[in-house]
Amino acid sequence: MTLDSGAEARQAPAPKPSGKLHHHIGSFEPELGGYLPEVVLAYETWGELDHAGENAVLIVHALTGDSHAAGDPSADYKRGGWWDPMIGPGRTIDTDNDFVICSNVLGGCSGSTGPASTNPETGRPYGIGFPIITIRDMVRAQKRLLDDLGVKRLKLVIGGSIGGQQALEWAVEFPGFVERAAPVAATGALGPQGIAMSEIGRRAIMADPDWQDGDYYGTGRTPGAGLAIARMAGMVTYQSAAGQWERFGRRSAKRPALHTEIGGRFEVESYLHYQGRELAGRFDANSYLYLSRAMDLYDVAAGYDSLDEAYSRIEADTLFTGISSDWLFPAVEVRAAAEAARTAGANARYVEIESNNGHDAFLKDWAKLRGAVGPFLGDQEENG
Repeated sequence: MTLDSGAEARQAPAPKPSGKLHHHIGSFEPELGGYLPEVVLAYETWGELDHAGENAVLIVHALTGDSHAAGDPSADYKRGGWWDPMIGPGRTIDTDNDFVICSNVLGGCSGSTGPASTNPETGRPYGIGFPIITIRDMVRAQKRLLDDLGVKRLKLVIGGSIGGQQALEWAVEFPGFVERAAPVAATGALGPQGIAMSEIGRRAIMADPDWQDGDYYGTGRTPGAGLAIARMAGMVTYQSAAGQWERFGRRSAKRPALHTEIGGRFEVESYLHYQGRELAGRFDANSYLYLSRAMDLYDVAAGYDSLDEAYSRIEADTLFTGISSDWLFPAVEVRAAAEAARTAGANARYVEIESNNGHDAFLKDWAKLRGAVGPFLGDQEENG
C-alpha cells in the first residue's frame, strides 16, 4: 500500500480485474442455526499474491455492493468499480504491491450463495427458508476463501458501513491473521435509529403482494415496488440534512416522472424514485432482507463476556474512520468505538472526515478518504 500523494497516481490506469470468479467453500453452518450444504462465493482479484502469501488486502463491500471494487466502466458496470479511485497502480491500495481481493458476501445476490440460490437438497431456491446470516458468518466464509487462495496473513482489511462491520469483526475473530484493519463509517453495533429505518425498508418489501412470502422466484412477479421503497428509505439514511439542502433544496424535479404525481414533485423525491428503480432492477429483495438484518444484528461483543473482552482480542493496528455528517453511524459513536478498543488494549486510532455527504462520503469524497486512511496505510511501509 502506498499513500496516493498526487495527481499522477490518481490518474494511473485502472487495474485489470481477474473477472468474476466463483469458489466453492463447501458446507456451512451459520452461527444462529441452519445448514447450507454447499456455499459458493463470487470474488474478483487484482495484483499478485506473493510467495509468502502475506501481501493480501481484503476489500469488504457495503449493503448492496458486490465483488467489483475496481475497474473501468463497462457494459456490466456502467460506473466502473465502486471503489475504483482507491485501488490500482500507485493508488492508496497499490495493486503493484498488493494482492487485492473483494468477494460478494454470503447471503448476497451477485454470484454468492444467498436466498435466490438453489438449495441442492430441494432443487428450489431457498427464499425465506435461507438461514439467518450474521456478520461473523460472512467473515468466516471469507476466511475459507482466503485460505483456499493461499493467503497466510491479511496485510489489510478495509470497508465501509456493513463492510466496516466486517473489517472490525475480522480483527476480533481472527486476531493473528490480520495486520491492519480499517472500519470506515461503522461501529461494533448499529444504533436504534438505523435499525428502525432498516425495518421500514423490510416491511415495505414484505408488504408488497408480489413478495409472496419470499417465494417469488420463477413466478414472473417480484417485489420490485417494495424493494424500491426500501431503497428510498435507505438512501435517506446515507445523506445528511446539510447535504440535501445543498444538492436538492426545494427545487422542482426535472427528470421524467416514474410514478403518479400528487401536486408535482420535488427534485429530492425524483432522486429517490430513480434510486429505488435502479436497485430493484439489479438486486434481490430477499437478499436485501437478510443483509440489512445482518447489519442490524451485529454486536461485536456477542459471544464474549463483555465489550472489553471482545476488543481485547484485537492484535491488528486498527483505524476507525468517522464522517462528520453521518447519522447512520454517527461520528461520535465511531470515535467511542475506537476509544473502547483502545481502552481494552488494542492499538486503535480515530480519524474523521469532514463532509456534508453523510454516510455516503466513503463512496464519494475520494480525496478526503485518501487523506484519512492514506497515512495509516503509509505507516505500514515506513515501519517495514
